[in-house]
Amino acid sequence: MKAQKLLPMGKVKLKQVKSKIGANQRQKDTLVALGLRRINQEVEHESTPQILGMVRKVNHLISVEYQ
Repeated sequence: MKAQKLLPMGKVKLKQVKSKIGANQRQKDTLVALGLRRINQEVEHESTPQILGMVRKVNHLISVEYQ
């Protein structure tokens, strides 16, 4: 197998814009795992497949800015 080049991953900036009241428990747990605990709280993460998968699960509760 060939060695793959490691490309620098971008950052993703997340902001919780809606309340987690009414969301199911898995979505609430995903918000906590992303570091979002309050409305208008912002966090920044590396853009990895794991983070992007979590973002997809709660995209109706957050806003996303790719950097």
